[in-house]
Order: sequence, then structure tokens, then C-alpha cells
Amino acid sequence: MGKLQEFDITFTNNKVVYSPGESICGNVKIRTGHSLQYKAIKVYCQGSCGISNKMNEASWALEEQYFNSTLSVADKGTLVAGEHSFPFQFLLPVAAPTSFEGPFGKITYRVRVAIDTPRFSKDYKAQRAFYLLNLLNLNEVPEIEHPSYAVTTKKFSYLLVKTGTLMLKARSDLRGYIPGQVIKLATEIHNKSGKDTGYVLASLIQKVTYKTKRPVVDLRTIAEVEGAGVKGGKHAEWREQIIVPPLPQSALAGCSLIHIDYFIQVSLKSPDAVVTLPIYIGNIAVNLSPSRPMPPTPDHRIAPNAPSAAGVTPSAPPVEELEEGMCAGGVASEALPTKSHSQQDPSGQPVTMSPSAFSQAPGVALPPGLRPDASAPLFCVSTGATIPFFTEGNVTPVPTSCSLILPPEYSSWDYPHEPPPTYEESCSSANSTFNSIQ
Repeated sequence: MGKLQEFDITFTNNKVVYSPGESICGNVKIRTGHSLQYKAIKVYCQGSCGISNKMNEASWALEEQYFNSTLSVADKGTLVAGEHSFPFQFLLPVAAPTSFEGPFGKITYRVRVAIDTPRFSKDYKAQRAFYLLNLLNLNEVPEIEHPSYAVTTKKFSYLLVKTGTLMLKARSDLRGYIPGQVIKLATEIHNKSGKDTGYVLASLIQKVTYKTKRPVVDLRTIAEVEGAGVKGGKHAEWREQIIVPPLPQSALAGCSLIHIDYFIQVSLKSPDAVVTLPIYIGNIAVNLSPSRPMPPTPDHRIAPNAPSAAGVTPSAPPVEELEEGMCAGGVASEALPTKSHSQQDPSGQPVTMSPSAFSQAPGVALPPGLRPDASAPLFCVSTGATIPFFTEGNVTPVPTSCSLILPPEYSSWDYPHEPPPTYEESCSSANSTFNSIQ
């Protein structure tokens, strides 16, 4: 580093996650072994987004900037040998989007400092990243408390001369969740044929769209659970639960280059049938207070006390059963057993959720069973696909890990043939099978 023995940026209280409209404060620390002449010492606070058509590309195809503020902390002078500290403070704009980091693009924020030296001398630069969390309040999304519901009918032929009909219905209890909450999923399968079906699969899917000239769509299966098939001529019901792991929020308001959607996809193999339930992932939970009760469910119902398969381990912490289901009245049905769940550990037991793995940001609600005790360390929200958690307080931020067992990393392809529709498309399409509960 030449004449500099120390050149670093520190944030007040070692804070690394900030909110829009908040002030970011800190100090530039310099220690020199010899005197150093300078023309100026400037601190920059910058926020931007960059995306590319290629995975992990070093240069961006498109960029957009959210802010770029400059503060001159010293003008033309000499740093004598010893330690020096220059305080700085910046006000973050209220419209900046949440930090995000994915394989085809990033929303990044940083503080950078530069010592501009006289001609022919070496300039010195340093930088430190910070993260921005623009909270998504699910209560501001219209009809977020309603179930997400979809149904499809499949006609098929088997044994050359016989035909059959299959109806697949699926419903989630809400349209919006926060990390740590449990998605309660109810599925109903009417197999009006003499042929047994293949297995049924429910997946929580993240779709990230990078809006280059030729948009790149990146799909990731976050969690999945597999159920058994349905015998010919039978009607079966399948109830499952998926824990929402720490995930970036939906939409990324304020960013025009990256868009995030989430879906629950329920599919049946042999014959192939698929329904898709659009959902939101946010930071502030849906408030189902007495003044805002759970809306009525469809006329099709699942018996609230339907028997469960013996020996099947629940895939999430016990929660209350869905009050109502979707079974056609008077039709005898059987409970469908679960074969595997990606959120179970190798022993087959459900994953134990660590309260400290989830957000402790002001105003963010946690389910009653996941509230941390006083002795639990507090962690910041995960603000992107690959950004780690950090501790807060008067300590140096360190990476931590989450106890969730997640599936393999991103499986990406540039132009998938049938990416899931956006939430708006699924609601407005004339041919859509997504029927919102009014």
C-alpha cells in the first residue's frame, strides 16, 4: 500500500443493512508511516444495478443507477505520519430497491473513498459494500389474504381404445408469505379412468427475469414435495406444507432491470397435468386480524378431519389444519401419502427452524412459534440469492448459515420454452385456468 499502513472504511456500529430514507454514517480510517501529500480526499456513496446475458459475466450489458453522492472530507494538504479519521454521512433515497445478487445481475450498494494525490504520485482507493432492504408489506397487495386457486381437466387415451378424464385442483391458504411462514397446500385429484396416475409433485419456484434486449429467464426450484399416485377410478386428497426459506422479496420495486416472481406448481405425471399458483414473498406478514378475516373458500370442500396416511412424517412444524377444502360433497375420497420432501433431513424428520435465521427488521412479523428468545443472536434479512446473513451490533460482521436444507444451486437456461406466467398474466389471460377466489 506504499505510504499507507491502513486505509479502510467503517460503518457506525458495524451496521451493514439499511432502509431507504435512512442515513448511513461511518469513518474513513487512514494510518501513514510517512507524510502524504494529497489534492483531495473524497467519499462516494453509490447504488446501481447491472445485468448480463451470460452467467457471472464481469461486464454488464445494461446498467441503471439509483444514486451517486460525493462528499469531500479534505481539500489539498498533507497527511502527517500517524492515524487520521474522517467522518462521513449520506442520506439514502426512499425509492432505492432492495439489494439482490443473482447469476445474471446484481443490485449493489457501496461506499468508496479515493485519495487524489499530486501528479505522478499513486492514487489510493478503498470501498465497502452495504445492503439495502426496502420492505415489502404484503398487506399493501390487493386481495393478498385470499387463497390462490387453480384447476385443470385432462382428457387422455389409454389401452388404445379407452379414454379417461382427470381433474387436478390445488389451493394455497394465502397469496403472500414471509420467510419462516408455512404454505399450507391442498390438492384434489379426480381420476375418472381405469388407469393409475403417476406421482404428484408440488414445487415452490422462483422466476427471475433479467430484462436485457433478449430477456434471460432464470428458474430455480426452492423446495419440492412428492406424493403418491392415484388409483384408477379414485378421488384423492393431498395436504402438504412448505416452509418458506430466506428468499429475496417479490418484484424488487424501484428496479426496472430485474423482476422476481414466485409460484407454487402442482404437477401430475402420467397423464401430464399442471396447475400454477402465483404467490408473493414479502417482509411484513399478512395481518389476518378479526377485522380482516380469512375469506371464504370454494364450494368444493375437503373434510376437515380427513385421515392421514399412517407412518407419514409431517414435512413442517404442526400447524392448524385448513378450515375448509375442495372435495366435491358426497364423494368418497382417500388421503394421499407423501413420499419425499426436500425440506426433510436425511433421517426423514422435518427440518428444525432456527428463529435467528429470519428477519429481525423493525415491523417484520414472525409466526408465533418462530419468535426468537432473548438469548438468540439477531440476524439481518437475507437480501439476495447469494448474500449471506450478518450479525448486528458492536461486532465485526461475519457470515452465518441457515439450518434449512435447500436443493442444488441455480439451474439456468437462457430461453425456457414455457416459463411460468407473471402474476398479472395469470389473472388477466382470457384462457387462464387460474381462478381467483372472489
